[in-house]
Amino acid sequence: MNKGLDMIEVVNVNKSFNKKKAVDNLSFNINEGSTFGLLGPNGAGKTTTFRMMTALLKQDSGNIFIDGKKIDRDKDSIKKNFGVVSQHFSLQSEMKVWEILELHGMLHNINKKTRENKIYNLLKFSDLYADRDKLSKYLSGGMKRKLMLIRAVMHEPRILFLDEPTVGLDPVSRRDIWILLKDLKKKGLTVVFTTHYIEEAERLCDEILLMHKGRKIEKGIPKDLVKRIGSYTVETYEQGNLEYYFFKEHKESLEFAGKRQEVNIRKSNLEDVFITLTDTRVGDENEI
Repeated sequence: MNKGLDMIEVVNVNKSFNKKKAVDNLSFNINEGSTFGLLGPNGAGKTTTFRMMTALLKQDSGNIFIDGKKIDRDKDSIKKNFGVVSQHFSLQSEMKVWEILELHGMLHNINKKTRENKIYNLLKFSDLYADRDKLSKYLSGGMKRKLMLIRAVMHEPRILFLDEPTVGLDPVSRRDIWILLKDLKKKGLTVVFTTHYIEEAERLCDEILLMHKGRKIEKGIPKDLVKRIGSYTVETYEQGNLEYYFFKEHKESLEFAGKRQEVNIRKSNLEDVFITLTDTRVGDENEI
């Protein structure tokens, strides 16, 4: 692995549906070996961008390069390096956990002995070994997501793509997925995922791309983006409206808050960055 080099490049990409712009002249790069998040409200164009990067959807214009290869020219060879976990559950409901992994290994021409070792290790890694003979339809949502995740990496891809990997999961299951993703990153995978969960992006990502209405708003290291607006946020209620003020130092925020009523002081986060740049919350709009 040559960590720091571009693994993925998106260059001036556009995509429309029925004349409505879903992705608007989008450009960004993702470093090899990093965990990269596309963060934005539903409707920001995250899923459309995800589908184009994974060769499930063709862009109207612009180019996408994976490890220096243009995706529309070398789609089949490039896709061998992908592991993809979709937002929706995609498991054979009448197959057992072990059987689902067995089938995936066979489809990728992994020999029997290697396949069995991989399945055993992945089930242990994900804490699913005790459920290896259970039909997937009887698994909890968190367990199904874990199974999809280990299935996606069984053939040892270089890039793991995940679309809203923890959507609909309870807090405990969500954190279990976070732990798995952190462990997978240690193995050298480049991890790319979409999310609208602020805490998820802050905890997992080396870099994030903030998206709004199909456009790139900002890209950077989460903590650096937060520091740029100010590490402390003061929320005040003024004439019935919630207003936000940002300060670099805690002392400054305390001095400001002391002159006002109905205030709340807290540490700033990526939601504040997004509001500052777009006047929109990450929880707004509808997905495209």
